[in-house]
Formats: sequence, C-alpha cells, structure tokens
Amino acid sequence: MSSETTQQESQTSPLKQTGWPMFYCPVSEIDNAGEIARIRKECKKESFWYRALPLSLGSMLVTQGLVLKGIVSASPRFGALPKMAIAGVLGFAIGKLSYIGECQKKFQKIGIVPCSPKQKRHCHHTCKECEAKSGSNEKEGSTPSAS
Repeated sequence: MSSETTQQESQTSPLKQTGWPMFYCPVSEIDNAGEIARIRKECKKESFWYRALPLSLGSMLVTQGLVLKGIVSASPRFGALPKMAIAGVLGFAIGKLSYIGECQKKFQKIGIVPCSPKQKRHCHHTCKECEAKSGSNEKEGSTPSAS
C-alpha cells in the first residue's frame, strides 16, 4: 500500500506540489517554442563569444602580468597556473552572468516576462489556475499586474 501512495505522489502534477506555483513559469504553454529555442541558443553563443571568453582571457592575462611583475606571488610548486585558472573561471562566470540582462530583453521582445518569485505573472493563455487566481484577486480588490 505504501508503494501505491509514493507512486501517486510522484505522479502529482507540478502545479499541485507545495510551493511550486511560486516558481512556475508557463514557458511550455507559449505557442512560439521554436522562437524560444532560437533565442536560448543565440544567448548561449553570444554570451560565450562576447562576454565570457574575452573576460576569461583578459583576467588570465592580467593575472599573469601581476605574477610576472611580482605583485602576486606564484606557487612554488605549480607557478602561476592555479591563480590563472581561478581568474579564468571567475572571468568566464562573470561574463556569462553579465549577459543575462541582454537575454532578458530578447525574451521580453517576444512577450516573455522574466521569472522570479517577486514578480506576479499571468499566462498568455487562459488556464484554469490563472482564471482562479485573477478571480480571487478581483474579489480582494487588487488589480493584476500588467507586463
């Protein structure tokens, strides 16, 4: 009997799970899934070539220069390699993160609002959950946010 219960719980829809609707983004419900895939691919490519790679290489070069000038000490065993690797990884991560705003603008152009728990979202389609939420918001006197 307990296996039946766990099997039913694992098959519950994401909307019925506790806390899930707060982080639920109805991207799968949008008609232009091909457009979304294209923008995601474009964002990955552009963030790598225009931000992550240049910042990574630049930070590695700066670190190597600081080691050569003696401002930063090199490891006696590995030399400047560990510090350069850390600088490269940090530069790459900062480069990728710095491109998030550009990607959000691209998604906003096709009508997708960025997802966050702070923002109230509404579906582009009329679904039962959104109708119920908007109906309860209207009864409470609050107006739904426009995006």
